[in-house]
Amino acid sequence: MIVWLNGTHGAGKSTAGALVQRLIPDSRVSDAEKVGEALMDIRPGLPGTDNFQHWPPWRPLVVEAARRVLDYTGGTLVMPMTVLVEEYWREIGTGLAEHGIPLRHFVLHADQDTLRRRIAEDTVVGPDSPFRLRHLEPYAEATRTWLHAEAEVVDTTQLTPAQTALRIAEAVKSS
Repeated sequence: MIVWLNGTHGAGKSTAGALVQRLIPDSRVSDAEKVGEALMDIRPGLPGTDNFQHWPPWRPLVVEAARRVLDYTGGTLVMPMTVLVEEYWREIGTGLAEHGIPLRHFVLHADQDTLRRRIAEDTVVGPDSPFRLRHLEPYAEATRTWLHAEAEVVDTTQLTPAQTALRIAEAVKSS
């Protein structure tokens, strides 16, 4: 199974992902961003873009990597990764379904003020990351148009990372 943690930057995906992994037996965290990083390392580089998700190979490579890891290890992959383009999400979801991989899609949500505060206070990436801030409006648009209808929404505004992870793990275990 895949437990996909979606949502914009600052929602708590990476932190929750590590905690969810500890709560679900036989699970691992797999960061789909590493697939993007591998594509960014190709020389000469692929056509210019501001987001590796726009490169057509990224989506099927994410599916293939997840499929191969699950074939090898079994269990559950927890995948914290922002996907805000509906077409891209459909491509990933369809690809996983074609391989018979069950998918639980969660969106970690927080209001815009909370997201801005979390981004400003982030000590790992650094405060006020322009890349992260640029995704706030596309995230808001995705929530209005498709994202919240496609996932189980967990409002993290008032939750600790541990509470968020527990809600997700309990939802997965009860299915």
